[in-house]
Amino acid sequence: MCNFDNDTGTEELAHLEMVAAIVHQLTRNLSMEEIEKSGFAPYYVDHTVGIWPQAAGGIPFNACEFQSKGDPITDLFEDMAAEQKARTTYDNILRLIDDPDVIEPIKFLRMREIVHFQRFGEVLRAVQEDLDSKNFYAFNPGFDMPCMATCKDCNRK
Repeated sequence: MCNFDNDTGTEELAHLEMVAAIVHQLTRNLSMEEIEKSGFAPYYVDHTVGIWPQAAGGIPFNACEFQSKGDPITDLFEDMAAEQKARTTYDNILRLIDDPDVIEPIKFLRMREIVHFQRFGEVLRAVQEDLDSKNFYAFNPGFDMPCMATCKDCNRK
């Protein structure tokens, strides 16, 4: 799991970079009339056509988007939920657009979210199977009972 977490985190930042590049390509040549007509004017006032990551509702991206409780089971469920939320967002984008230069990269990103969801699910199963107790939710296995599974990438316990 050691390298999986780092690799996935790095790839997720690359997803943000790809989406930012798409937004830049779609907005760089907008006229003032198109900016006003599209509802893009409030964003333009603050950021011109620069990339400022934010939710569709206008809430800026910040560190509050990252969730961690320090409990492997809780954190893996959070990771899986984040992957599904991203997949749903990509599904919604694909329903709204018809530009092939946007569709293909979004389809690629959507596919990666599915793969990540599956990998996090595999790690969750491995953590649950390694616990002595079948009551996973009675304690924090990362704190109260260290996981004894061997990390395949680094051969550490």
